[in-house]
Amino acid sequence: MALEAYSTSQNTDKIHTDVLSQARISCYKARDAFYSCMEKESSKKPTEIATVGLLYPVECKKTREEYVKQCRPTWVKHFDRQYCAKKRVQRLLDDTESRRGV
Repeated sequence: MALEAYSTSQNTDKIHTDVLSQARISCYKARDAFYSCMEKESSKKPTEIATVGLLYPVECKKTREEYVKQCRPTWVKHFDRQYCAKKRVQRLLDDTESRRGV
């Protein structure tokens, strides 16, 4: 009897890769929806504050909430940092081209 209880407890520790994969995919979809909303609404004034100083327009608040709900907090912070870094580099590249007189 104790052996049966031990063997069933072993099964509960099994990692379900399909569940992890689905969670990751839903996180990526929510992330992409939020960042595409930010790109689409880029002409509007950003009033909401996210992690790492990321500002976004109020129109993207629902997609941001879904993104935060679907993803781990560390992932959200990581993706926000990546987005900010990408935008910073793009801004620098755009400034360099305008200074060259191109």
